[in-house]
Amino acid sequence: MPDSEAVLVPHASVGVGAARHRLIADLTDRGVDPLVVDDAALVLSELLSNALKHAHALPSGSVRAAWAVRDDNLLAIEVTDGGGPTRPRQSSPSLTARGGRGLSIIDALASDWGVRGGGEEVTVWALLSTGERAGTGSAADETWDFDFDAVEPLDG
Repeated sequence: MPDSEAVLVPHASVGVGAARHRLIADLTDRGVDPLVVDDAALVLSELLSNALKHAHALPSGSVRAAWAVRDDNLLAIEVTDGGGPTRPRQSSPSLTARGGRGLSIIDALASDWGVRGGGEEVTVWALLSTGERAGTGSAADETWDFDFDAVEPLDG
């Protein structure tokens, strides 16, 4: 089983920073390259911000963020929310638009990303390379062994 971490993030913008700091500390402690840690923090921030803006909370009143350093040198990051009126998709905003670039940023940084689930629970995930021999290929239907029994709520 890969090393993983899962946290419950309040369904409010204050939770994004707390989750980002937890991810940075965890990945740094594991010895992940600082450039990968920076990219992972940005990806997590974008995934959480999108969930807070466009989706409902899980029944717990929060969203779940999880990440795992896999054996194939890929870092899996996912955010699960209570779903929303639309399915997450990449857009092409105008140059003057104030938003709409989050999934494009994730697409630029991740080796793969996607959406699974629907209805009352939607997960958006991304894979980032942590080393030279990272795995390749799509993970569209893949799930990871996160330890959700140990999920910890974050205060803002």
